[in-house]
Amino acid sequence: MAQSQAVAIHYDKPMWASIRAKRMELQSCDDCGEFHYPPGPTCPHCLSMTLSWKPLSGRGKIVSWVVYHRQYFDDYPPPFNVVAVQLAEGPIIITNLVGPEPEGSWIDREVEIVYEPDARGEPLNRVRLVG
Repeated sequence: MAQSQAVAIHYDKPMWASIRAKRMELQSCDDCGEFHYPPGPTCPHCLSMTLSWKPLSGRGKIVSWVVYHRQYFDDYPPPFNVVAVQLAEGPIIITNLVGPEPEGSWIDREVEIVYEPDARGEPLNRVRLVG
């Protein structure tokens, strides 16, 4: 097995740099104002090519989740969770919930972005429950 690692391509390098700085940013359209993920050369909402990187509020809600009971990477021993979070700004990101797991349904639980070191000591965005 191997350690997991981010795969940064041309369009998402600024996102990974913002995560390393512990203030996650996503692309936002300068014309319609919508945030989007994954990043790309044009806005998927209005097709504008005028985009900039803006910080996120760090808030969102869980829209889906799963707990894996099989190990795929050395740095994720089972059981480990994966959550889909719809950010307050609109886009959905995939990450892990840290801290106590919710009792009952995880859906619609409010979360906030936190940064924890990965296996190499680099900050990685995760989420934790709010409240």
